[in-house]
Amino acid sequence: MTQILHKSVALNHGTGLQRTHIGAWRVDDDCWGFRVWAPKRQRVRVAFLSTEKTRQVAEVVPLDAEADGYFYGLADSARVGTLYGYLLDDDERLYPDPASRFQPEGPHGPSQLVDATSFEWTDKNWPGVELVGQVIYEMHVGTFTHEGTWSAAARQLEELASLGVTLIEMMPVADFPGRFGWGYDGVNLFAPTRLYGTPDDLRRFNDQAHAAGIGVILDVVYN
Repeated sequence: MTQILHKSVALNHGTGLQRTHIGAWRVDDDCWGFRVWAPKRQRVRVAFLSTEKTRQVAEVVPLDAEADGYFYGLADSARVGTLYGYLLDDDERLYPDPASRFQPEGPHGPSQLVDATSFEWTDKNWPGVELVGQVIYEMHVGTFTHEGTWSAAARQLEELASLGVTLIEMMPVADFPGRFGWGYDGVNLFAPTRLYGTPDDLRRFNDQAHAAGIGVILDVVYN
């Protein structure tokens, strides 16, 4: 059974910029934190879906109201890969997490728990690159290869390096509706689109780009 552990986390807005977790994050092996901003809602619950194809709601647990419209809680039985969403007030529709890290079924489907700390990077000595004087290759991942994935694009990194490319600018990668797009209609700004692969595929692409001596930057759209 999922249990929300009521631990107080202060939101300090009086001393300049403060870093506060938003979305879902792994606290430890048996605990996940959840925080969502829903200032017009009186009640917010996080719902976990079953692993069956029916996608039935298996657990529903309440979040505590915080200051400034935030709701927060800790769940002790969620796991990496669990599908989840939010129930708002008495609305029984499942809403995806606006700060989701992955939407495996698209922007309107359930969100998925992702451990952002488990990937094993090999670029510890990567020095970075200066922006001035670089040879930039603008890449649309979906059309760069026949497969249209980060994994397929990574297999072309050595060739790009041989051409003198020193910096790849990826066109927007935030998840967006539909099957094809330039990425300029992204709606899940923290979730790399499932069309190109998984979040770890994106991490691996960056890791391998650094191994090839190529930096990676993003074209981003926030409006």
